[in-house]
Amino acid sequence: MHFKMKNKKSKLFEPTIVKTAVFNSFKKLNPAVLVKNPVMFIVEIGSLITTVIIFLDISKGEFNSFNLQIGIWLWFTVLFANFAEAVAEGRGKAQAEFLRKSRKQTVARKFTNGNETLIEAGLLRKNDIVVCEAGDVIPADGEVIDGVASVDESAITGESAPVIRESGGDRSAVTGGTKVLSDRVLIKITSEPGNTFMDKIISLIEGAKRQKTPNEIALTIMIAALTIIFLIAVVTLPPFYSYSLNASGLQEPGNISIPILVALLVCLIPTTIGGLLSAIGISGMDRLIKRNVIATSGRAIEAAGDLDVLLLDKTGTITLGNRMATDFIIAPEVRQENLADAAVLSSISDETPEGRSIIKLAKEKYSVHPKEMIPSNVTYIPFSAETRMSGINIKDENGNIRKIRKGAADAIERYIELSNGKYPEEVRDTVRKVSSEGATPLVVAEDRNVLGVIRLKDIVKGGIRERFAQLRKMGIKTVMITGDNPLTAAAIAAEAGVDDFLAEAKPEDKLTRIRKEQGEGHLVGMIGDGTNDAPALAQADVGIAMNSGTQAAREAGNMVDLDSNPTKLIEVVEVGKQLLITRGSLTTFSIANDVAKYFAILPSLFAVLYAFEKNTGPLSVLNIMQLQTPQSAILSAVIFNAIIIILLIPLSLRGVKYRPLGAEQILKINLFIYGVGGVIAPFVGIKLIDLLINAIKIV
Repeated sequence: MHFKMKNKKSKLFEPTIVKTAVFNSFKKLNPAVLVKNPVMFIVEIGSLITTVIIFLDISKGEFNSFNLQIGIWLWFTVLFANFAEAVAEGRGKAQAEFLRKSRKQTVARKFTNGNETLIEAGLLRKNDIVVCEAGDVIPADGEVIDGVASVDESAITGESAPVIRESGGDRSAVTGGTKVLSDRVLIKITSEPGNTFMDKIISLIEGAKRQKTPNEIALTIMIAALTIIFLIAVVTLPPFYSYSLNASGLQEPGNISIPILVALLVCLIPTTIGGLLSAIGISGMDRLIKRNVIATSGRAIEAAGDLDVLLLDKTGTITLGNRMATDFIIAPEVRQENLADAAVLSSISDETPEGRSIIKLAKEKYSVHPKEMIPSNVTYIPFSAETRMSGINIKDENGNIRKIRKGAADAIERYIELSNGKYPEEVRDTVRKVSSEGATPLVVAEDRNVLGVIRLKDIVKGGIRERFAQLRKMGIKTVMITGDNPLTAAAIAAEAGVDDFLAEAKPEDKLTRIRKEQGEGHLVGMIGDGTNDAPALAQADVGIAMNSGTQAAREAGNMVDLDSNPTKLIEVVEVGKQLLITRGSLTTFSIANDVAKYFAILPSLFAVLYAFEKNTGPLSVLNIMQLQTPQSAILSAVIFNAIIIILLIPLSLRGVKYRPLGAEQILKINLFIYGVGGVIAPFVGIKLIDLLINAIKIV
């Protein structure tokens, strides 16, 4: 099973999804389902009333084709809104169904008191211990408690490259359904059956189970209030209309029938956003899933859109994470080749990326290569946290021992002093300069002499400065968190372009910083993978846990990044903002539509009041659209009201195009496009429909 299937380019309207959505559109006509959407529930009630009147007229032998057309388009309005929601749900359900079908029942090797027992994975319980060796499928979510193994997580991430999972670190969490490729590990199960990470993924991507977010609930209440206001306004129209007719001495023209009042109400209430609101929310989660991020709630996505402070770890997020040797700086009276040779010898046993980079730099810059040595004449000095040095002792033919050490500047200085050597002041200056530039100095010494400094630099990721500049335009402050000293942290922060940094940070410092920012009214996002990150992830408004991290981190955050890519937080912010912008834009468009439809329908209906001849009078000047008859005005508006929902479904699913601009600029742009556009569109659309229906004489 490959969760990455969602990243395939798919059509917006897959035939199978559309067929299912059409069927579900009718299922959603159930009042018990539709009542959750107050606006469309009112439209359905109006459609039912109009349908009853049509059948009552038929039973009396009075068929009214105008009422029939009104009724048909009212039902289409409800069905189109249901279709929008059903398509959005269908896209998520298709992914969930794919995962369900591709899951296999796994046999687990339960480990109890040193004995193994084969049982079905479904019988495992939390805290059970299982054994997994090369070729085994991990039966359920858990944490490695003993051993280290290479694991194929393509079932989750879609990436074929294996990852290392080991006990006792931040890379201990494993996911059910992934496969062990090498070695043997003991895994402690951390989930009950039906509550695994994959089960959560399946339920989360099913739009039908999506809970409304606070913003969505607030917007639903607002459009419900507008609906009630328009309902009261429409109910009061008949007596006002009758009074005005009597005052002007005119006969009742039949312009204010119940079907017409229903049509008027449906056209004036915010049906466009009412019909698309659910689809917008569901598609927001879908767009996040396409980026391989699972949100535990829609609330988290919305919060991401409102974030104004981001906390990012330096290593792996802002920098590549591996310090690389970039330069050899010699001490006084030392030849460059001597420093390079000693640096290479001290790095032969160093398998870290830093050690490999030192050998590579010596080869490329000075053509110095590792030498073949007699193993019995060589003693490697491994790095230790206590000495903060590593190195090599080499015995020559005469029995003399050549001692080479490489390590932190203060550690080498102590080593030289204990050897009765001299630590040059020039090297101290070099160390200070390298540190001030955001690099890490390693000092190399041979016997009692200091040879020079190796500059190690954690390379800032390409393009990261530009991305932070985009966030700044969006009004988001970036804070780099690092364990480096303040001098090094300041240099890297300046190079990366972050707004602030927290140096020498401990786990409790992260939590304190988040609380401080929240106390000042900011919404804070953070990304982490370790157990020590869990408190901060839980405290942050948006906490993204790495899928490769610990179970504690995954449970503390409200999002999980399946790719374990720390820079994903920036994309999450963009998705959240796009969701909020899309909802706001279509709400603006919907309300602007209502304003335009008001001028389309009411002037046409009331033009006969105080008229002199040919239905012209003082109120006729309000009929600026020059619709030909009151009936064609009503029918044109109802048809436009239904069609605009179906036309806006692609926009609600894809989302309004996001631009990395400030909130004020985005508001101005969207007010112009969707506010002004929302007023103009009905004038153009209704007029064209009016011309068409009068040309084919269907009213």
